[in-house]
Order: sequence, then C-alpha cells, then structure tokens
Amino acid sequence: MPGTVTEEIEIMDAGHGETPSPPAGGDDDGGSGGGGAAAVPRRAYFTAISLGLAAILMFFMALTSSYIVRKGLGGDWQPVRLPGILWLNTLVLLASSASIEVARRKHSEGETEAFRNWWALTTGLGIVFLVGQLVAWRQLAASGIFLATNPASSFFYLLTAAHGLHLLGGIVALFYVPFRAWHRSRITQSTAAELTSIYWHFMDGLWVFLFLLLNLGR
Repeated sequence: MPGTVTEEIEIMDAGHGETPSPPAGGDDDGGSGGGGAAAVPRRAYFTAISLGLAAILMFFMALTSSYIVRKGLGGDWQPVRLPGILWLNTLVLLASSASIEVARRKHSEGETEAFRNWWALTTGLGIVFLVGQLVAWRQLAASGIFLATNPASSFFYLLTAAHGLHLLGGIVALFYVPFRAWHRSRITQSTAAELTSIYWHFMDGLWVFLFLLLNLGR
C-alpha cells in the first residue's frame, strides 16, 4: 500500500507541477494580454439600427391602424382642434435635421469646434421641440381636452407621447456623441454621429407623418 500511494503522488506531481502557458492572443476581454478589444464591423452597427428602426416603424404603424379603425367605429369620435404651436414644433424639428447634417459635414472636414457647435444646436432644437409638445398638451388641457375626453383626444396624447419618448432617446444619443471617450471605444465618433443622425432623421420623418395623420385624419 505505501508504495502504491507514493506512486500516485508522483504521478499527480508530474501532471500538475508545471503551470501551462496561456494561449497566445491575450484574454477574452481584450485586456492587457492583447492589442485591445476586437473591432466590431461597421456594418454591424448599421444592421442593428436598421432592425431597431423597423421595430419602431411597426409599432407606430400598429397605432396608426388602430387610429383609423377606431375612428370608423361609432359616433363618439370628436375631432380635436390641434394647437397652433404644433406647426412651429414641426419647423423646429425640420431645422434640427438640417443642423445635424451640417454638423456631420463639419466633422468629416475635421472642424471639431464647428462640429460641436452645430451638434449642440441640434440638441437644443430637439429639447425645444419636446418643450413645445408639452406646451401643446397644456393648451389642450386648458381648453378642457384630456386623455379620456374622447377617442380622438386619447389617440392624440398617445401618438405624441410615444413619439416624444422615442425622440428623447435621440436626445440622449445627441448628448452622448460629443462627450464619449472614443479612443477607448469599439466604435468611432464618426460612425456614432452617423448612426445618431439616421435615427434623428427617422424621428423627424415620423413626426411629419403623425402630424399629417392628426391633421388630415381628424
């Protein structure tokens, strides 16, 4: 028995006495062993945002279908007279689409300061739009039109609130792009700015569609 135990110990020592060398290429998270995190293909980001925008579009198309169907049911649909400030809000959002394109062009030309100024203008216009939407809500409330007043008012609040929440996500991205430490990221600032502008233009176009629906579909 003693001899058998000794042989087993020797076998164990032979198998574990040396620490195996780590595989070449560093650790999985791209830390100190490698040359940094692996770059994500640029097309992957555009595929992701395309899928995201498709999902948002399907959501609003479902709301639009519900709007049209509900309007045709019964006699309780009372058209809502839209506040005049919505026209100004629309112009503000269209202006923000123009300014974000100027900002992207300045970035591509290497004019960092001009890029930041135009980008900040876009962010400010987005905030002005949201404030204007709140003002429109207050004007409707002041005239006695609330969420539960009738089906038409319910859809107005629902559609504008849903769009406002999605636009708020775009404003968060607008704040993120100028201040992110891009040298430590897998995505460049140029790509992030382009993705944000795509989302912003989509929100702009979506609002124009909803505004026309609320005006012409009353």
